[in-house]
Amino acid sequence: MADEDFAELIAGPHAVSAALKAHPDSVDCVWIAKERSDERVQGIMDLARASHVLVRQSPRSALDRMAPGLAHQGVLARRRSIERPREDHLAAHIERIQEPLVLVLDGVQDPHNLGACLRTAEAAGVHLVIVPRHARAPLSAVAVRAACGAAERLPLYEVANLARTLRALKEAGLWIVGATADAPVSLHEGAPPTPTVWVVGGEGAGLRRLTREACDVLVRIPMLGQVESLNVSVATGLCLYESVRARAAAGARGAEIALPPINH
Repeated sequence: MADEDFAELIAGPHAVSAALKAHPDSVDCVWIAKERSDERVQGIMDLARASHVLVRQSPRSALDRMAPGLAHQGVLARRRSIERPREDHLAAHIERIQEPLVLVLDGVQDPHNLGACLRTAEAAGVHLVIVPRHARAPLSAVAVRAACGAAERLPLYEVANLARTLRALKEAGLWIVGATADAPVSLHEGAPPTPTVWVVGGEGAGLRRLTREACDVLVRIPMLGQVESLNVSVATGLCLYESVRARAAAGARGAEIALPPINH
C-alpha cells in the first residue's frame, strides 16, 4: 500500500495493542522507543510480528517528531483509516441485540472527552455509540488514545440527522433517556427504562432542542456541591452505570419502567 493510504497514527500502548488485536491487517508499522524494553512493549512487538506488521525501534525523540503533542508513551503505529459501521446498518444491528444499551453523544467537541466517553461506554457494556456526523470532535489520535482501546472494540455510528435517528430507535421499542441539568426528575429516582438509549449533550451547550424533544425521559444528575456541572465523560459514566446497577438488581426479571415519560 502507498503511504497516502495510511491516514491515522495511533499513540499509546493501549490503543496500539487494541488496533493490532482488532484490525491487524490495517496496521502498516509499529514504532517502539529504544528507551523502552519492558514486558508491555514486548507484548506489543510480539502481537505485531505475529500479524506480519513491521516493527521499528527508534529514539523517543523520533516518535516525538512523528506525533507532536501526543502522549505516546514510547509506542506509535500507523494504519489505514478503518471503515466505520454504516448508518443504514444501524437498525439491523439493534435488532440483533437482545437488550440494547446504547450511548448517544450529542455534539461532544473535545477529542479527549470523546475518547473518555468511549472508554466508559465500553466498560459499562454499551453495545454501540451514536454521534452526529457534523459538529462534534473527530475520532482522532487523541480521542483514540483517550479511549484506551475502546475505539477499536465499540461500534461507532455517525448519523446525518440525530433527532430522526432517535425517533427511529423509539419506534423500534427503545426508550430514549436524555441527561440534562434542568430535568424535573433525578437520575436516582427510579430505574432507567429498558432497553435504553442514553443521550448526553456536549460541553457547555448540552442537549440540542430537537434532541431533547426526541427523548422519552429527561433526568438530571444531582449536584450537591458548589460546582455547576460535571465533565461530560463523568456524566456519561454516572448515567451508564445507573443502567448497569439497575440491570444487575433486576436480574432475569428485567428492569421495571419507573421514570415518568415526558409530556410533549
